[in-house]
Amino acid sequence: MFCYGDMGEVKEDGRTITTGTKEYRQAMNYILSFADYERISRSAVVFDLRRVEELLRRLGNPHKTARSVHIAGTKGKGSTAAMIASVLTTAGYRTGLYTSPHIKTMRERIKIDGSLIAEEDVVLLVERLKPKVDAVNREYGLGELTTFEILTALAFAQFQDKRADFQVLETGLGGRLDATNVVEPEVCVITSISLDHTEVLGDTVDKIAAEKAGIIKPGSIVVSAPQVHGAAEVIATVSEQRDAKLIRVGDGVKWTRQSFDSSGQSFQVKGRLAQYEMFLPLLGEFQLENAAVAVAALEVLTERGSKITPENISEGLAKVEWPGRLQVLRRKPLLVVDAAHNAYSAKKLGAALKEYFNFGQAILIVGTSGDKDIGEMAKELASYAGTVIVSQASHPRAVEASVLGDEFSRCGITPHIVNDVPSAIELGLKMAGPKDLICVTGSIFVMAEAIEYAGNE
Repeated sequence: MFCYGDMGEVKEDGRTITTGTKEYRQAMNYILSFADYERISRSAVVFDLRRVEELLRRLGNPHKTARSVHIAGTKGKGSTAAMIASVLTTAGYRTGLYTSPHIKTMRERIKIDGSLIAEEDVVLLVERLKPKVDAVNREYGLGELTTFEILTALAFAQFQDKRADFQVLETGLGGRLDATNVVEPEVCVITSISLDHTEVLGDTVDKIAAEKAGIIKPGSIVVSAPQVHGAAEVIATVSEQRDAKLIRVGDGVKWTRQSFDSSGQSFQVKGRLAQYEMFLPLLGEFQLENAAVAVAALEVLTERGSKITPENISEGLAKVEWPGRLQVLRRKPLLVVDAAHNAYSAKKLGAALKEYFNFGQAILIVGTSGDKDIGEMAKELASYAGTVIVSQASHPRAVEASVLGDEFSRCGITPHIVNDVPSAIELGLKMAGPKDLICVTGSIFVMAEAIEYAGNE
C-alpha cells in the first residue's frame, strides 16, 4: 500500500522511497534505513555530536569550507533561513540552504541558490558517504549515525562540491546537540522560542532556550528575535558567559508594517546600519518579525565584510519563497494552510486569520503529531473555530483523529472525524459557504498533504 508518509514523496510502508530514478531511490532508502527521529520517538535517539564530527573528519571537514549562518528557534527559523539565503544569492554569493523537514521531497532540504539538490548529486554523495558512515558506525563506538546526521553531512559535502560561499543552516531539533552545531558561524540567529518538543528539550521555556542557545559560540555575534522574559534572560546569560555580542531585534532593530493584501506585505525595517523599505510575499505579522531578524543578521555579515546593499536586501526579501505559512491554496471558498504546530502558534494563527482575511466562519481541519501538547493546542484552536474537522496525516508520528477529537470535545466542540486529509478537505469544501474560510493546520505533515491535494485537483 502506498501513502504520502514522507510529506508528499510517495512511500511504501511509510519509509521506502518509490519515486525518482532507481539509483536515487536506492540512495535515499540507504539514508532512511537509519534511525530517523522525525519518524520515531525522539526520546529513543541518543544525540552525540562526536560521531557527526568523526564522519565529517573522514570526509575532509566539508562543513569548514563555506561561511556559515546558523539558525535555531521554535518558530520562524525556516522562514528566516530562506530570507537570509535569498538575499545572499541576490547579492551575488553562491549560497547553500539546509532546512527541515520538507513538503514534497527530501531534496527540498538541500538547495543551492534556490535550486533543489539534483538526484544524481544525491546518488554520487551517498556513494562517497556510505563507506565513511559504515566505518564510523562499526569502529567509533558512540552509537549509530541517524538519518538526520547523515543528511546533514551530505548537505555539507554538497555545499563544498558546489563551491558555496555561504551555507545557511537551520537546526533540526534544539541546538546544543543538533547535527548542524559543528560550524563556527559568522552569525548565530535565535528566532522566537516557545514550548515544543518538551520530551527532549525540556518542559519550560527556560530549559528549551538553554538548548537553543547551545549554538552560541565563544566570541560570536548573536541575533535574537523578541523573546518571552525567561528565554530572553537565558540567551543574554549564555551570550555573556561566552563573550558573544548580543543584538536584540525589537530594541536596536525595529519594523513597521505599512500595508498588506493577499499577495504579501509592505513594511519598513529600521536597522542598525540603514532603513529599508520592503515588500514580503509572505503573510503574517510573525513573518515581519522574521524579516527583521534576517535584516539584523545580514547587517552583521555586512559589518564582517560581505558586500550586501540595502537594494540586495529589499530585492532578496521580495522574491523569497517559503510555502505552507498562511499560504492560500484556493480562493472560493478560501482554503489556507499553516503549519501551526504548538499552542503558541495556534494562538498566533487565530489572530493572523482575523487580521489578514475577511470571512464568515472558520472551518479548521486539524491534525497533529504525537509529541505535541494536543490539549493546549485544541484549546487555542477551539477559541476561534466555527467548525472543526479532525484528521491525521499518513505519518508514523500522527495522533489518531479520534484521540485529537476527544480533546476538542473537552473544549465544548463536537468535531467531525475524518481519518485522512484529502477526505477532510473535501468535507470542508462541501460544508463551506462562499464567504467561509477553511484552514488546514496542526502539523507540517498535515499541511504538506493539503498542499499535495490542492496540487492534484
